[in-house]
Amino acid sequence: MDQNIKQAIVRGETSLGIEFGSTRIKAVLIDYNFETIGSSSYEWENQLIDGYWTYDLNEVINGLQETYRQLKQEVENNYGITLRKIGSIGCSAMMQGYIALDQAGGLLVPFRTWRNTTTGTAASELTEKFQFKIPQRWSIAHLYQAILNDEEHVASIDYITTLSGYIHWALTGSKALGLGDASGMFPIDASTQQYNEEMVKKFDVLISDKGYQWNLKDILPKVYTAGKQAGYLNEAGASLLDPSGSLLAGIPLCPPEGDAGTGMVATNSVKKCAGNISVGTSIFAMFVLDKDLSTVYPEIDIVATPDGSPVGMVLANNCSSDINAWLGLFREFSEAMGMRLHTDQLFSVLFNKAMEADADGGGLLSYGYYSGENITGFAKGRPLFVRSPESRFNLANFMRVHLFTAFAALRLGMDILTQKEQVTIDQILAHGGLFKTPLVGQKICAAALNVPVSVMPTAGEGGAWGMAVLASYMVNKEQQEGLADYLANKVFDDAKAQEVYPDSADVNGFALFMERYTEGLAIEQAAVDHFVEN
Repeated sequence: MDQNIKQAIVRGETSLGIEFGSTRIKAVLIDYNFETIGSSSYEWENQLIDGYWTYDLNEVINGLQETYRQLKQEVENNYGITLRKIGSIGCSAMMQGYIALDQAGGLLVPFRTWRNTTTGTAASELTEKFQFKIPQRWSIAHLYQAILNDEEHVASIDYITTLSGYIHWALTGSKALGLGDASGMFPIDASTQQYNEEMVKKFDVLISDKGYQWNLKDILPKVYTAGKQAGYLNEAGASLLDPSGSLLAGIPLCPPEGDAGTGMVATNSVKKCAGNISVGTSIFAMFVLDKDLSTVYPEIDIVATPDGSPVGMVLANNCSSDINAWLGLFREFSEAMGMRLHTDQLFSVLFNKAMEADADGGGLLSYGYYSGENITGFAKGRPLFVRSPESRFNLANFMRVHLFTAFAALRLGMDILTQKEQVTIDQILAHGGLFKTPLVGQKICAAALNVPVSVMPTAGEGGAWGMAVLASYMVNKEQQEGLADYLANKVFDDAKAQEVYPDSADVNGFALFMERYTEGLAIEQAAVDHFVEN
């Protein structure tokens, strides 16, 4: 088997996926059978600068190069081969946000990420104008808010894109974006699988009095569906990705995608009525719709799969950040006591402790609002942990409540789909770091959503693996073979998912927690107001 893999590496019969997540940049190299040959990661973190959550684009390039260097080194160590040829490459990143570039390719303002909740006025006005939900994180909301704010940089815009589109452009020179990520820049017309022309015209009319030298379509990336080729790695891109000079130019790149799209691919959830949930810094659930929703909901976004099917999406801005902060505190304590624990061991011990807790978390309450939370209407983030004298305050309940609260805001949005729109959810496929600890994340998720939750063996690899699969699909698909068929018949044909059903006691316990959560939102708002005012 090793010999076959070596031959595949030498001949370039591999696919590389690189994903820029909120806390990790990850690269995964797969063979023709979608098995992981090598993987690597680079830790990074966003910063709140001048009121905006951002990442330095110099760090983007540093992280890209370091992640590839580690992957290249792992392949060389394991197989004795220096990576020179790769069959196909794909880049993905955290969804949407706002990167604005001038004609020379220079950054006009620091990258504004999905996490910002500074575009409320713009998002609301555009939602009303289009009669289509425009979330605050979408690129068009960031652009219009900058226009409303009379920001000087807007007049100099030559190109706006997402982080995945920026990386793709840096490697290929192509201003391209995959359909899934593009559907979070601006609404997509499902019939044409391109930006909605009527809404584009409405936007241009809306800002016509500003006298800008651009119109909207001129500054947006070109939209590509999954399976299309969206450029080649050019000489500058090859040197950027691999400064050592080993990597050859000319490698085809598939359309860049957002982490929502790669999550759908990684969980085989692109066909009609499929559902998946992704957990990380944010948490979102996506359901491929078989009919239009009856109305516009502030809590439900309409996006698209990488191959163009409409998707109902519930996204909460906050999930794991506060949990990670608390585990960092426990790590400090253990090190102060002379114990050095591996990260996986720390998570495993504390997450499994939650399984010993009272079903409702012992009357404790937590809001992990590290940033603003769109579903519950919070513009600013202030993590809050609350208990009463009657609460049963112990480690097990503490961990259970923090896991519960990671799913709480999402549950509020999910109730709209299931109760108001009668969307049937038979099963959810899950992925993300929280599910790396066996069974715990699944049990909590199943309790929170009251549906069976399945995890694929590839769940730990996540979106970078999904991006590699999209890159493979571009070069290895049969003529007229759709993405859903490619995934079902080739990628996941013998995959065995681990399924966990909701436990009635856990479901009832989560319901009791949600009663406290919704009743206590006023407490959280008071805390936010206090910190903002002082």
